[in-house]
Amino acid sequence: MTIPNEKEKYSYADYLTWDTGERFELINGELFNMSPAPSRRHQQVLRELSTAFSVFLRDKECEVFFAPFDVRLLAENKEDGAIDNVVQPDLSIVCDQNKLDDKGCNGTPDMIIEVLSPSSVKLDRWQKYQLYEKAGVKEYWLVDPVNESVEVHLLCEGYYTFQGVFTKEDTISVQVLTGMELALHQIFA
Repeated sequence: MTIPNEKEKYSYADYLTWDTGERFELINGELFNMSPAPSRRHQQVLRELSTAFSVFLRDKECEVFFAPFDVRLLAENKEDGAIDNVVQPDLSIVCDQNKLDDKGCNGTPDMIIEVLSPSSVKLDRWQKYQLYEKAGVKEYWLVDPVNESVEVHLLCEGYYTFQGVFTKEDTISVQVLTGMELALHQIFA
């Protein structure tokens, strides 16, 4: 398969045929190339977040998944050709096991975390923010590894409410996971 033409609209069925060695996401059928690979600092922060969530969720119903992991949003009861939102969040927390299949997550995760990169800021702050809100992701974090901060948004009555920006000195309570707190000095160590 050749590299997709970025001027067309695509579906998940198209997405499954691409074998270019590159990572792509679809938002409303629009193609977004996930290259280049994230920075070392991005990966360090992602590793610490993934470890913290994995340890907390051990022996619990919810699971954490890190990219690349396909999340098909607004896809319930749709054929692959009708799904036009496929993202690979840095971290996805899924508590409903019925949403998980061999291809990833078919439905809305309870929580999504995106670690910002210079190439992804606009996508994460605008297109994905709107998509996650529309899809009903209960908690959305934007993690800035350069400024060592976490921006938290919670879904209330169908819209995100800004909860604040937290820095290295803060500890955050994860709203969708009762009892989970993250000391950010450990994440940004």
